[in-house]
Amino acid sequence: MTISKSHTYFTPEEYLEIERVSPIKHEYLQAQIVAMAGASKAHVIITGNLSALLVKHLRGKGCISYATDMKVRLPSLNLFYYPDLAVTFDDRDRYSNEDFIMHPKLIIEVLSDSTEAFDRGEKFADYKTIAEFEEYVLLHQKQILVEQFQRKSNNLWVPQIYRAGDTIKFTSIGFSCAIAKLYENIEQLL
Repeated sequence: MTISKSHTYFTPEEYLEIERVSPIKHEYLQAQIVAMAGASKAHVIITGNLSALLVKHLRGKGCISYATDMKVRLPSLNLFYYPDLAVTFDDRDRYSNEDFIMHPKLIIEVLSDSTEAFDRGEKFADYKTIAEFEEYVLLHQKQILVEQFQRKSNNLWVPQIYRAGDTIKFTSIGFSCAIAKLYENIEQLL
């Protein structure tokens, strides 16, 4: 199946079929398919650094960290998103043969100028509908700055800001490290 101008609405099954063979990634927003922009070098470096740290930290703990190419499905909202990183402890995700997960505990987005407002607003609101979702983290590319939101109850999310010199803590997965490790090699881009 190919995307054509005459075919503007897709079922989730059609979307997944298209996405399996597409050379570019698309998100699925209530029956519409939206192409995703490519990532900057800084975005790729930060995502890679964090992915390496999380894989090492989570080894043997019965959970999986997915980076960049794993979709999160929100069936009640008829959406599929590609977060930059997602961690799930849920057996329904771990043992599923689907091209997506539905029960992440931690979701991380690396902000870009074109996605920042959406990541902070509508996307975060959509992610909040996931019962298992406990922690949302936003990493800035242009400065050493990490914003973290932790669920304390259904409607209460507590923010925490981390800056240069701080140690970040993702309590949902028992992880901590110097923030500098996330931004390692960024200085080479200047």
